[in-house]
Amino acid sequence: MSVWITGLGVVAPNGLGVDDYWSAALKSEHGISRITRFDPSAYPAVLAGQVLDFDPAEHLPPRLLPQTDVSTRFALAGAAWALADAAVDPADVPEYDMGVITSNATGGFEFTHREFQKLWAKGPEYVSVYESFAWFYAVNTGQISIRHGMRGPGRVLVAEQAGGLDAIGQARRTVQDGTPLVVTGGVDSSLDPWGWVSHLSSGRISRCTDPTRAYRPFAADAAGYVPGEGGALLVVEDSGTSRCAKPYGEIAGYAATFDPKPGSGRPPALRRAAELALADAGIRPGEVDVVFADAAGVADLDAVEAAAIRDLFGPGGVAVTAPKTLTGRLYSGGGPLDVATALLSIRHDVIPPTAHTTAAEHYEIDLVTGSPRYRPIGTALVLARGKWGFNSALVVRGAAG
Repeated sequence: MSVWITGLGVVAPNGLGVDDYWSAALKSEHGISRITRFDPSAYPAVLAGQVLDFDPAEHLPPRLLPQTDVSTRFALAGAAWALADAAVDPADVPEYDMGVITSNATGGFEFTHREFQKLWAKGPEYVSVYESFAWFYAVNTGQISIRHGMRGPGRVLVAEQAGGLDAIGQARRTVQDGTPLVVTGGVDSSLDPWGWVSHLSSGRISRCTDPTRAYRPFAADAAGYVPGEGGALLVVEDSGTSRCAKPYGEIAGYAATFDPKPGSGRPPALRRAAELALADAGIRPGEVDVVFADAAGVADLDAVEAAAIRDLFGPGGVAVTAPKTLTGRLYSGGGPLDVATALLSIRHDVIPPTAHTTAAEHYEIDLVTGSPRYRPIGTALVLARGKWGFNSALVVRGAAG
């Protein structure tokens, strides 16, 4: 059974909606700026990929605003846009034939921070009663399900930056198991003081104050990444039941691995994830037209990924790109946004460039920089890694409509 992606909903720092985001990606227009949600001057890093032009009152019913935070509002808007893009009216689909499978990594910090502030105002003795709400992972899935009457399978996957690909891989499996339609993907937002401290604790955040130099993956002087917010929601359907006349593409392969314990002497497992995803898709490395890299922007992590790509495809053997330099790393939203971008690359036969960076020669990868590269694109490999050893790989290719 082929599993198609038929609808996309994008909420990104450099564009709301598919058309605006895609235009920005091709023009290398970034959405990275000094944080405006709070005064970041007391912190060692001040830049983030912010979604500044999203007005929740414009995109959501008023009744939803008091009970949602930024991340959930992004998810609800993105899901609605994806369904509209797929020409799906949930009212026309049996409620148990629709599921929601998303990922979350840091979304919910703002909500939780706000609730704790209310509780501390009452007294510290109240806090322990609500500690179970500190991780807000399931809210996006639940809110999407409730709003659209989707009573089929519902799941949330948590694997930091890799989790968004895991959600899409699980959605594919759910469709193959008999649920005709699944809304999947992920968004994140944690640009409040509490969330910002969590980002900084990784030790991987760039302290550069120039938005065009702060996040430079694969560069010889790479010094960290810029966190961002947003992501993408996708509609995934059984090709045999979908009424979509022009699907974006097919989820052809997926795999996830976990890095061995540090000091074990065993190699990182990113290459193995890519190999397994290609095997799942039934293709050889030479059939891949472009790789959308995880692009950590941290020297040792960039070296691991470059080696995985070089060893699998050969030195300079495949085009590599990382449009996320325009948005920052979006955690659970990063992988789905890369998948959406890969599908647009396939539809339009063009690879968007990696802005603001140049790959160091010793990495021996063909990083697309400067301007878009126009060429036939039939198959893309998307890579993602999460902190603590998560690796995921997803293969998408053009689907015959």
